[in-house]
Amino acid sequence: MKLYWCPQSRATTAVWLMEEAGVAYERVLIDIRTGAQAVDAYRAINPMMKVPALVDGEAVVAETGAICAYVADRVPEAGLAPAIGDPARGRYLQYLVFASSCIEPAIAQIFTKMEIPSGSAGWGSAERVFNVLEGELQKGDWILGDRFSAADIVIGAGLRFAARQFKLVPERPAFTAYLDRCEARPALQRALAISEAN
Repeated sequence: MKLYWCPQSRATTAVWLMEEAGVAYERVLIDIRTGAQAVDAYRAINPMMKVPALVDGEAVVAETGAICAYVADRVPEAGLAPAIGDPARGRYLQYLVFASSCIEPAIAQIFTKMEIPSGSAGWGSAERVFNVLEGELQKGDWILGDRFSAADIVIGAGLRFAARQFKLVPERPAFTAYLDRCEARPALQRALAISEAN
């Protein structure tokens, strides 16, 4: 597998995933700070000109959540996704998508101070998003209770970025404890070291 990435970017989430999966992969640097994402060769892989993107043989996958879902299913022995037919899979998929469909827009709403009626916003409101997430994280160590999954990678990475680096998420004990658990994972520590070294 080839992971197209850039350090200190959202692509660190995909590096964390690959480290958790324990699968051999090659990192291909796309330096978004120099415009490398706009060259034709990379646009053919991801026409949105963003990182990360993944190439696995003939399969090409972009968007962080989709990459996480793909690799978690591709490497079932890593235990990062409930199998099809497992009742926990519905909750897993819901929260795998929640990161990009609710958490990121909520963070953007806070950052831009955008006023939008909650009935018009697909995420409702930033307060609702964080209340729901807090409620879920009070049920167990991970989104699936005692079972870590790729949903925790996308949620944990996004929450860590917004809460710990940019202070855009309200401080809540459930978030602090969750992020501490995420940061204690050796795979995330390796991913952060890889990002910092480049």
